[in-house]
Order: sequence, then structure tokens, then C-alpha cells
Amino acid sequence: MQGRLRLGVKLGNERFLALLERAENPQDRLAVVHIAGTKGKGSTASFASSILTAAGYRVGSYMSPFVYDVRERIQINGEMIPREDFARWVAILKPHIEAMEETELGATTEFELKTAIGLCYFAEQNVDYAVLEVGLGGRLDATNVIPHPLVTAITNIGFDHVELLGDTLGKIAWEKAGIVKPRVPCVTGVTAGSEADDAIAGVCREKDAPLHHVTSGEGEFSYHAEDDALSFQTPRRRLTDLKLRMRGAFQHANAAVAVAALDAIVDERRPVLPDDRVKWGLENAFAPGRLQQIADRPAIVVDVAHNELSAQALADALRSDYGAEKRRLILIAGLSKNHAPDTFLKPLAALHPAIFIATQPAFHPREATEVATAASALGIPNVRIALSVPDAARAALADAAPGDLICVTGSFYTVGDLPPQLWRDLLAERK
Repeated sequence: MQGRLRLGVKLGNERFLALLERAENPQDRLAVVHIAGTKGKGSTASFASSILTAAGYRVGSYMSPFVYDVRERIQINGEMIPREDFARWVAILKPHIEAMEETELGATTEFELKTAIGLCYFAEQNVDYAVLEVGLGGRLDATNVIPHPLVTAITNIGFDHVELLGDTLGKIAWEKAGIVKPRVPCVTGVTAGSEADDAIAGVCREKDAPLHHVTSGEGEFSYHAEDDALSFQTPRRRLTDLKLRMRGAFQHANAAVAVAALDAIVDERRPVLPDDRVKWGLENAFAPGRLQQIADRPAIVVDVAHNELSAQALADALRSDYGAEKRRLILIAGLSKNHAPDTFLKPLAALHPAIFIATQPAFHPREATEVATAASALGIPNVRIALSVPDAARAALADAAPGDLICVTGSFYTVGDLPPQLWRDLLAERK
């Protein structure tokens, strides 16, 4: 599977559909909640999966990408696919992939293989529902092979992967709206009347798909947060005083989109979701690497933010939840090749970190020197370079006082280079 990384990204699904046909079309046997967006789609998928699980259903979750373990991508009721099943499905699919490589369709990519494993496993295990997170874009993403999802959701739109999705918010939104299907309801957190919303609404009109906006404040599908207590309403329910396990004000919109998506499913296909089960599912949902606190003194927070939109949300959360502007902040950032350091770092530079450690993840790295140069250009005074993420963490811990705040961010791969056991080892070394 790892050897298929060299094939890169190949958007378009003719090849993938041919592979799924050889696997007896598992996608046709799934009841799917399909989620796209620039940021927050993984958290939204986690909220939706947790609600459905709390209501007693057997729920498959396909997440993209993973943080610590590749098997995070494929879960049933929060449990990762067993290693034996993962390996078994690779072995089943391997001869089909090899046969297809001899045709004009060519080689299957790593992402297509992982997606095929997830769809096949969910169908085999007879899940009641499958929540699928889009990998890249939407229209040409490998997850976009579901002929009749229950509902589609688009969390938000920002600039990311512009070389593949387009250089305007309208173009990016159009690509992500490619998951919209004829007469299937679509829910979005995108601001009504914006350039991105115009593109999404246009696609929904073409496909006669009902479009529902999730808004902060008043509205048919809306939410309100005060002192970290979340309230929301849909035409089917009104819940108040929820306390989410996943921190950060940005999670309020993600939770609201998840509930709105489930409540927008048409009557004959909608799951039975009692209010108390929705509340439990929201309050206990968890996704690794999303404003995840690792330790307390010093406070250590990791976040998989990797574009400008998510960096701004992270900066806001570090201010409001951790008092980042009132305490000494040590920031570690390692970016992937396809993300620009200057636009990503600008919101975080506004927090005036005392120390900035530029590093690079083990996989698909942007050179640490480039990240450091961008940080210096933004006026961060104390910029250092570490050639690996664990080295950066050791340097931060060596310099941190008990009251300081350490934040590790920039990429899924950066956070993934510091799994929980390694953090435990590093903290033990410090003592």
C-alpha cells in the first residue's frame, strides 16, 4: 500500500469504479452520510458517527487522513478495523489491482485502495450507516462513488489545494459540491449569499437537491454558544446546554452541521435519534489531533490545522481556551509540501510566540528552513529549527516552564509524528 504513494493523487473515478465492480460494488449496499468541506469535515464526521452509535446503530466511519494509525481511517462504532481484516482485504483486492494495471485504466492509488478497503469492510460487516469523509475536493474524490447517499454536508469553504480545486472560493465550492446528488438533501455551514454559497446553491438547483443552511443565531437549522454551552435547533428538535468533549469554538459549527445533516434525511430513510442519544453522542465524540491536550504543566496542545482557515480557528481557540496571549507560548510548526507557510503562520504569529520551532514531518515535508524563513518574515523574534518533530518537542520541553503553553501544529503528519506513547516518553525524560 505504501508503495502506491509514488502514484500521487489521481482525481477521477473511472478506475476506482472498475475496481469496486470487481469487488461486487460494496458502495451500492451502504446507507451513507457524505461530508465535504475545507476544514472541520473530520470532526463533523466524528460527531455524526458518535450520534448514530449512541442511538444504537452499527456505524462505519471512513476518516481522511489518519493521525496516528492508518486503521483510524476505517472504524465501526469507534473501533478501528482489526489488523487481520485490514490485511485480508488488501490481499483480496491485490490481484484485481494488478490485473487492472495491465489495462488502460492504470494503477490504483493509495487513497483508492484505502477507500476500497473501507467500503468493502463496511458492506461485509452489514453496518446500518456509513459516514464518509471526503479526502480531497468532492467531485472527483474516490469517496464520491455513492449513487444515492442519505444526505450530503459541506462544512465550510476556504483556500486549500488551489492547484487542484481552483483559485477562487466559488471554484473550490463547486468542486466540493460535486458530492451533491439528485433530490438528496444537502446541509452546509457556508454563509448564505457568499460566493461559495452561490456555487453550492447553483449545483443544488441543477440537481433538485434541497439546500439547508446552518447558521449561528436564528434560523431553521441554527446554533448558539455561550460560556462553552451549546444550544441548537432543527425542525425536529431543540437541545440546550451541551458541553462538548472536543474543545474549541469552531467545533460548535461542526456539531451543528452534523445534527442538521442527520435531521435533514428524508422521513422514510431517517434514523431514529432520541434527544438524549443525540446529546450523549455530541458530548462524547472525539477525533484525535483536534485541539487535543496532551499534558497540563506545561500545557501541551496538538492540532492538525494545515491551511489558513484552520490556522485562524486554532489561533482563536488558543486565545479563548488557553489564554495564549497572556502566557508564554512555544509554537512548533511543521508543514507539508503543498501548504504555504506564510498564509498558514500569519494568524498564529499574531499570538506573539516567545519561541517558534520550525520542523518538518517525516512524510511529505516542506523544508524546515522555509517554515523558519516565513516565521521570521512575520516578525517572530526567536525562531529555531529542528530537523524532526520529536527533536522539536524535546527542545520545547527543555525550554518550557510549568505555566507555559506548547502548541504543535501544521499538518496531520506533524501531529502523527508524536503518538501518545512518544509523548509519555518525552515527558518522562523531562522529569
